Amino acid sequence: MTDAPARTGAQEIRRVLRGHGRRICGAAALALTGSALALAQPLVVKRVIEAAGTGGPTGGAVGLLVGLFLAQAAVQGLARYVLARTGEGVVLGLRLDMIAHLLRLPMRTYDRRRTGDLISRTSADSTALRLLVSEGFTDAVTGSIGLVGVVVLMVWLDWVLFLLVLAVIAVGSLAVASVLRGIERASLRAQQATGAMTAELERALGAIRTVRASRAEERETLRIGAEARSAYAQSVRVGALDAVVAPAVMLTINGSFLLVLLIGGMRAAGRDGSAASVAELAAFLLYMLYLMAPVAAVFQALSTMRQGLGALRRITEVLDLPPEPEAEPQPVTVPKRSAAAAPVLEFQHVRFGYDPARPVLYDVSFTVPPHGHVALIGSSGAGKSTVFALAERFYDPDAGRVLFEGRDVRTLDRAAHRARIGLVEQHAPVLYGTLRENLLYAAPDADPADLARVIELAQLTELVARSPHGLDTEAGERGMSLSGGERQRVALARALLTHPALLLLDEPTAHLDAANEAALRRSIRRITEECALLVIAHRSSTIRAADAVVVLDAGRIAATGTHDELLASSDHYRRLSQAGVAAHR
Repeated sequence: MTDAPARTGAQEIRRVLRGHGRRICGAAALALTGSALALAQPLVVKRVIEAAGTGGPTGGAVGLLVGLFLAQAAVQGLARYVLARTGEGVVLGLRLDMIAHLLRLPMRTYDRRRTGDLISRTSADSTALRLLVSEGFTDAVTGSIGLVGVVVLMVWLDWVLFLLVLAVIAVGSLAVASVLRGIERASLRAQQATGAMTAELERALGAIRTVRASRAEERETLRIGAEARSAYAQSVRVGALDAVVAPAVMLTINGSFLLVLLIGGMRAAGRDGSAASVAELAAFLLYMLYLMAPVAAVFQALSTMRQGLGALRRITEVLDLPPEPEAEPQPVTVPKRSAAAAPVLEFQHVRFGYDPARPVLYDVSFTVPPHGHVALIGSSGAGKSTVFALAERFYDPDAGRVLFEGRDVRTLDRAAHRARIGLVEQHAPVLYGTLRENLLYAAPDADPADLARVIELAQLTELVARSPHGLDTEAGERGMSLSGGERQRVALARALLTHPALLLLDEPTAHLDAANEAALRRSIRRITEECALLVIAHRSSTIRAADAVVVLDAGRIAATGTHDELLASSDHYRRLSQAGVAAHR
């Protein structure tokens, strides 16, 4: 998915934990304190047994043991809470980074990636990552600290018995290591299958009316279900492999415990069962019991972290995708001319292809003057939508230049450039929320008078008046409570509220009846007093209203002029007009 250099699991974990070091160190210090309190307890038990064997007092030592036990519980509980909270903070930080990053990727990335899979990486994968950080990392830290302490004291008490324990644990570790590699691979496949399932479901729900009209519910169910079954199969494999880890760990620990009990007991008996030898064996066995928890925690943490690494790699793949670049550091030289004389938009010998090897536009040149009204027409695939995409700087040309108000758009800040352009797409997306939220989407700080102005200008007054809650009426999912024409007029008002220098309209009359079309034409005449218009059109009434017409044919400029001039001079334009398909896409 990305050309970024491959990272090891440890490098990826360090990357996501960056910035959380202070909290992790604090939690580790608490965990170390808790482990120290726990490790002191067998030594106190040893002292109690020795004192009992010699007839000395034991009350103080027993009280100390109880105090150590209670203090250990409190400190370790606090340590786990701090680590869990840190883990949630890591997941939140990654989610925020991913959301910000996903909304700033180049358009080519959205063209090539499935939206549902990208969404899955932000939701399902980040949820799986929580296990890695809040559980896997927590267990790894607390288990490792406890393990080191136990090992030191066991070596101090009896290094021979410890070597026996180490040998048994080493054998068990080799068996578990191969299982962990399989867990990571299966977990990654499960996350990929979940992402594919989400993408397929998003595809079907996004076109649910087409699915229903085509009676394709069963086919879509089978299609999406296949991905769900794939995710199930891989998740079951993860569960099966993970189920091997716990028994292997318990066999290792229990085997080493029985071996220590057998050999240590024989050695203690050989020393005449003195209180000192029995006390040492009891302390060592207690440390064996204490060893079980950290060893089991470390092995379980490794299993959990292996499961989370698949999700982490999918997340880092997204974060490694390059964002939309800013303006080029080297400005392109523009011929000097006054701002008043500069066209609002100018294409100079532009060549472009979504795949550079297959151009969509060839040597395209035209201008849109200030407050001009230019119609862009052409048959399906002529390149009209691509012109809009280049004007908005969703893409940059492969050759030639796109100038905005006399400046090459590649030298402009993208956000500042887009703030000067309004875009009304043919399908006019309306977001979930109220009419007010949709109208203010591009200009959230617009004053009420300005909002009222664009509502009237876009012929939305009647819609607002008959809506049950006025501007605070819900528009529905994807604006489905509105008609196609209403959605288009909402999009038009939203674009006008930003006071653009150039308004791009993609077939504004496509969803309007004759009365509303006439009203919109009157609005367009008023709009040209505020900004320039570039309109993709195919209705003759819309084309005749333009000051100039640019005719595209197979990615090239076939003719330019007024409607009457082109009728007289361009055979291609006459054919388009007669066929009535001048702007079908």
